[in-house]
Amino acid sequence: MNFLKTIALLLVAITTQAQQPEPAKTLIVIFDGLRPDYITPEQMPNLYAFKKQGVLATQHHSVFPTVTRLNTSAYSTGSYPAKSGILENNVYFPEVDKSKSLNTGDARALKRIDSATHGQLLTTVSFGEVLQAAGKRLMVFSSGSTGQAFLQNHTLSGGAIVNPDMILPESYKETVYDAVGQIPAGKEHSAKHIWATDALIKLGLQPGGADVCAIWMSDPDHTTHADGIGTPSAVAAIKLVDEQFGRILTHLKQANLDGDYNIMITADHGFITYAGNTTITKHLIENGFKKSKASDDVVVAGRAIHVKNHDPETIKKIVASLQESEYIGAIFTKGAKPGDLEGWVDGTIAFEAIHWDHPTRTADILVDMNWDDRENEYGYRGTSSYVGPAGHGGLTPYEVHIAWIASGPDFKKRAETKLPTSIVDIVPTVLHLQHVPVPDQMDGRVAYEMLNRKTPSTAPKKAKKDKVVTHVKAPWGTYKLTLQRTILGKYTYIDFAKAERITTGQ
Repeated sequence: MNFLKTIALLLVAITTQAQQPEPAKTLIVIFDGLRPDYITPEQMPNLYAFKKQGVLATQHHSVFPTVTRLNTSAYSTGSYPAKSGILENNVYFPEVDKSKSLNTGDARALKRIDSATHGQLLTTVSFGEVLQAAGKRLMVFSSGSTGQAFLQNHTLSGGAIVNPDMILPESYKETVYDAVGQIPAGKEHSAKHIWATDALIKLGLQPGGADVCAIWMSDPDHTTHADGIGTPSAVAAIKLVDEQFGRILTHLKQANLDGDYNIMITADHGFITYAGNTTITKHLIENGFKKSKASDDVVVAGRAIHVKNHDPETIKKIVASLQESEYIGAIFTKGAKPGDLEGWVDGTIAFEAIHWDHPTRTADILVDMNWDDRENEYGYRGTSSYVGPAGHGGLTPYEVHIAWIASGPDFKKRAETKLPTSIVDIVPTVLHLQHVPVPDQMDGRVAYEMLNRKTPSTAPKKAKKDKVVTHVKAPWGTYKLTLQRTILGKYTYIDFAKAERITTGQ
């Protein structure tokens, strides 16, 4: 553990020694890939009813790139990628593998990174560590990947992780299997949701249970990736996870625990329909920048491009090629100096403008695909030039805009707030409700506007829109890039980015 982490945790421990009334417990439910427009009486009756009687943050944001494990880390640390150190779903650590990226969905890969970086998988303080320092427990339940589950409490500080494919600590396996059994081999993915919900109910939501429980449902993401937005199978997956949420609410009510919990509902990202026919890697190979898919001259990790030896001329040539390509959207590079909003390569926006400027782990180029507002056959708006039925990761309103809904003894009833919030604000808000000081390192803020108590006079109360615009002229025409942000006091939220091309003579 680094020095800053140690100091932060010591301060938490010292501050929370003061006598305070016992807070309500917290339950966090994350539906992977949940678009707000999925929440209808027909598809999600339980969540729809919950939204109507709780408080809704209408301007809630995912973090770009809008992928699962980056946002898992942003959530679990209350900090953006520039601090958390997880910058994509696939990440490049040359000290682990020089020729290809690592899949953060596999906890084994994350443990390799942690070992190679001497315990610095995450490069800032995490939720579980802060709770443990305050004498509190976090239990994580998940029906998704082991990597996503692991990143929620990677040090196992004061708690446990319960996932169909990984239970930590190892000594907790027998307890879990005694309570809910094991999923038989070959069972469909839906069985994992039911199993994880069973485990949460029987091991987490009991009298004397953990101070904070979190459950991560890997649908609608899992099914929508395979089949597309609005398809019958995707709708069935949405209905199934809503049923599990209904089971959780029913259990709390029947056990007379419903008044003891603050419940928060959110997602890690939204979703968009894909209609593309090529990839970044294929583009680099076809244009002579990368020798082969396995070569280490240029390594692609998700949307991030790592150029060998950070060669500036190669970086500029790659950017120029991408700017000319119609299927490419926003392009980001490092700023020439701290505080720059424009990237050092003409026509790009700086990593710092999107909270991606990690001191040691950023790539040379970060790329998004182009997008528009077209509807798919089921009436869901938003289309991107990535390949596949549907997905996420881009800087579009359809992937960035997610829901945050809360209800419980400390939250407002039947209310909405239009102030901007982000997934990095969830943990600071939970810590506040648990009477635990929020470490200064965390980027997120306490969402006081959602709480049924007086808002501190120092809390920001009015937001404004802001645009960062850059462009570059080339022989073929002009590439223009616009980044829209929402500013709330010292906090900056990233709304979307849009690239435009104006061809010469147009």
